[in-house]
Amino acid sequence: MADGLHQVVVHRLEPGEIDEATAADLVSRPFVSDGIEARTAVGGRINFYSKSTGLFRANRSLVDDFNSVDDAITFACLDDFSQVRAGDLVGTTKIIPLAVSRQSVGEALRTISAAVPILVKPFIPHTATILSTISEGLAAKTIAKTVRTTTDRLLARNGEIISEVITDHSVDSLANALRSQTAIQRYRPHLIIVFGASAVADQNDVVPSAIRAAGGRVERIGMPVDPGNLAVLGSLRGTVVIGAPGCARSPAMNGLDFILDRVIAGEDVSRAAFARMGVGGLLNEIKDRTQRREDSGEHVNVADLRKIA
Repeated sequence: MADGLHQVVVHRLEPGEIDEATAADLVSRPFVSDGIEARTAVGGRINFYSKSTGLFRANRSLVDDFNSVDDAITFACLDDFSQVRAGDLVGTTKIIPLAVSRQSVGEALRTISAAVPILVKPFIPHTATILSTISEGLAAKTIAKTVRTTTDRLLARNGEIISEVITDHSVDSLANALRSQTAIQRYRPHLIIVFGASAVADQNDVVPSAIRAAGGRVERIGMPVDPGNLAVLGSLRGTVVIGAPGCARSPAMNGLDFILDRVIAGEDVSRAAFARMGVGGLLNEIKDRTQRREDSGEHVNVADLRKIA
């Protein structure tokens, strides 16, 4: 042959079959939404991209049902609650063979159209107060580093720190500081992140006690995310109050990231929502933790234990 080709392999559509590009186009439509766009099919594949920076949500059971219709029709996406940026690839449909039955395409389309399969919840612009309590032994440079690290965390989520407050590590002092910060009128959603001089030990410790003393509510003490177990979630006058775990002074991913993702995306952060964070909650160890989770056989005094989060 003129172009050096000696053999051409083709697929002849059988009655009731749809070619891969058409099938991909049909089944991909329910995955597109205000926050997610699709690109033109190539080889039976259509990719989906986030249109904003925010929190990716996936309906796991619906996606599982879709992938169970026919081996030839597949969809893969990021894990639920993944943080994404505008332009990030979040999912892909792929028709495996060159053609697939029209009946399977119809069933897959009906299955995935039962509810919203995937979406991106944009991060809502937030302001924040960093409230640090101090006690003997806590260096000023530690507080400064904490503010820098938290500033970066918030900027990545469309948030910004607008005030920094330092107070004594006592219930009365912290309660007064919380009341003063929630009394200020804000023009955007606001949250308060408390970094205690020592980590929270129980419901009667300084941070949760101060939230209650200020007239607020404590939703949960402790979370099934490690590093980040010793977090506190509460509210005061409609403002979310987070008692940050000690490990949140590090830029490494920890429980505070889980909380900020959900709060700033407008997600549920109830006690029940915290309880569902365990699967996927085992994160990489932070090197400079006072006691790493695999350390054993060594004595650690109570003062050091209270720094572990």
